Amino acid sequence: MTDMMTLEWTAVCGLDRLDHERGIAALVDGVQVALFRTGDELYAVDNLDPVGGAYVMSRGIVGSRGGVPTVASPLHKQVYDLRTGHCLDLPGVALPVHQVRCRDGLVEVRLRREE
Repeated sequence: MTDMMTLEWTAVCGLDRLDHERGIAALVDGVQVALFRTGDELYAVDNLDPVGGAYVMSRGIVGSRGGVPTVASPLHKQVYDLRTGHCLDLPGVALPVHQVRCRDGLVEVRLRREE
């Protein structure tokens, strides 16, 4: 079993900087994170595409599959569940998912890292 370590909350940007259905990249405690806003929900995943090996997930295509909020890699088009990070096209492949919230108009991220 993998142990996870949760770090502190880090302010990233104002909520108004996040366009609906589009991603942005942010550097949080040395980790590139892709942030997404869909409707009233916020999501944060690693920006590193686990298949293509490039930091591009923030440029992915936001959508949904069967009611599940998703992002498709701009490289090879694998689709990932924004809630869990699991790839819907390749079993066993996943993006690390981080906690995200909006407090007083600021988007904050708390990384989850393996110990």
